[in-house]
Amino acid sequence: MAERIIIFTDGAAKGNPGPGGWGAVVCDGATVTELGGASPLTTNNRMEMEAAIRALQKVGGTPAPVAVFTDSTYMIHGITKWIHGWRRKDWKTSQGGDVLNRDLWERLDELTRGLRGKVSWSYVPGHAGIPGNERVDVIASELALGNPVELYDGPLAAYTIDLSAQPAPAPTRDAAGAAPRKGKPGKAYSYLSMVSGVAQRHSTWAECEKRVRGVSGARFKKATSEQDEQRILSDWGARLTS
Repeated sequence: MAERIIIFTDGAAKGNPGPGGWGAVVCDGATVTELGGASPLTTNNRMEMEAAIRALQKVGGTPAPVAVFTDSTYMIHGITKWIHGWRRKDWKTSQGGDVLNRDLWERLDELTRGLRGKVSWSYVPGHAGIPGNERVDVIASELALGNPVELYDGPLAAYTIDLSAQPAPAPTRDAAGAAPRKGKPGKAYSYLSMVSGVAQRHSTWAECEKRVRGVSGARFKKATSEQDEQRILSDWGARLTS
């Protein structure tokens, strides 16, 4: 049995509402499965939730704890805090209006309950150089644009994206619906990318993302110090070209 299942999720909508996409990476410690899908007319929030729903469906029934990492505070606060009041008020907000995206909230709540409180929800800052988050952003964004994405499904040992960089997981949701704590990733010293075996250093995530976006097999990671940079390059078996 896996000690912990790790999930990264993200959603995107071009126009909000507009064409959308969602992406998820699910890792059980031995294998990695990438998931993704698109919708012709949707919102960013719905795509964020759809990604989490599909990922939790993938691991449904597991006895292992599940850690979900997302940059959607809307989803984190909704599933860990707001949903308790919504259920008590028959899916009405505190102002008396209908809860938006009720259909997805009910599906997400059912899946989370099915895992018997073993799901933790952690905030990941978007575009902060955390590879798992950056990968699901690429999947969601490219699918929203109508571009094909090659989704990986195979052993963790052959997966080219480092899933070890994570903020500390938030406490598992409890009966009171406690809000999650935010992770605080270290400040970036540099951003590294490797495409077709060639490694480069970038001063900003935007530069790094531009090089790796949509490139099959590309690797990328944030370095927090010169020593960390050298360790990453050593792990990749690469040297900098610039």
